[in-house]
Amino acid sequence: MLNNLVRKFSIFDIIIIALMATLGIATKPVIVPLAHIITGPLYIPGGAIAGGLYMMWIVLGTGLIGRAGVATLTSTVQAIMVVSLGIYGTHGIVSFLTYILPGLAVDLYVLISRPKRFKIGHFFISGILANISGTFLVNVVFFRLPMVPLILTLAAAAFSGGIGGLIAHGIVQKLKNNQVLENLYRRDVNE
Repeated sequence: MLNNLVRKFSIFDIIIIALMATLGIATKPVIVPLAHIITGPLYIPGGAIAGGLYMMWIVLGTGLIGRAGVATLTSTVQAIMVVSLGIYGTHGIVSFLTYILPGLAVDLYVLISRPKRFKIGHFFISGILANISGTFLVNVVFFRLPMVPLILTLAAAAFSGGIGGLIAHGIVQKLKNNQVLENLYRRDVNE
């Protein structure tokens, strides 16, 4: 199944997916401690706020390539890196679930909405879905917060995820304005 999914992408797409996965993993150790400074006194899990910024890379990859499957592949690569290298976190094999679910949520949204081109609303909603699904699953598996703190945490995750989606949109717009993505978009028109 994964082999069939990968065959639908060009080498350039695979490079973008690998780059987004790597940037997501590389930024997490920097962003999470900074988020803990804000969330610690408020008793909000830091990943709920930080997640919007490191899950932004999943949304950015999906927005750049514009196809279903990108987010799942990106999050799968992240899960493999985390589990095999022990880069970040101590969740062990459960990381496969907690990392892949946000990608699946974004891809499900892409399949349902079928955008011809990712617009600002698609980035915003994708960021929210990625961060809420990841935050919710981590809560179910590890934290098991009571209902009211869980709702507050998910609200913070939605806010942070939306901001991450907007940042991803801004990056794509900058790349477009500087004609960095000209060949990528020209290729989409010819397909």
